[in-house]
Amino acid sequence: MLSKPMQEALNNQVKLEAASSYAYLAMASWSDIQPGLNNVSEYFFKQSDEERIHMLKLMRFINERGGFAMVPTLGQPIVTFKGIKSMFEEFLKHEIAVSDSINDLVSLALQEKDYATHNFLQWYVSEQIEEEKNARVLNDKLEMIGEDKSGLYLFDRDIMMTRQKR
Repeated sequence: MLSKPMQEALNNQVKLEAASSYAYLAMASWSDIQPGLNNVSEYFFKQSDEERIHMLKLMRFINERGGFAMVPTLGQPIVTFKGIKSMFEEFLKHEIAVSDSINDLVSLALQEKDYATHNFLQWYVSEQIEEEKNARVLNDKLEMIGEDKSGLYLFDRDIMMTRQKR
């Protein structure tokens, strides 16, 4: 059985995962209308789907453990970006925030000696290591490319390989 503080913290994570899905959907849509970023758009559509799966996994866990998973109310995400570099910087900031939140959940689970939740959260810890790494690699590549259009072409061509390695 989940404690009230743990249920509340997990529901906050549900909201963060939903907000991630929503933010990445906005990034996908923005990329979709930019010339030559078809694969970047596809990358973020897939990221959005993945975050929704993370949210649903949390909701099911909360309910299975005797809690009540709440469907969150979400605000409008950022929908336009100065450019691809600023969008990927937002992507990295978002992944770092998710990692911080997961770490806080793990700390709470240990503090409460809720080992079932601690065990469940280990999947998220591993997932976030991979998510942050990918976001950093993509930001580093964009930094190397700078304003080079041919580099951006190659970036768009190769971005889906980042997802395939997972």
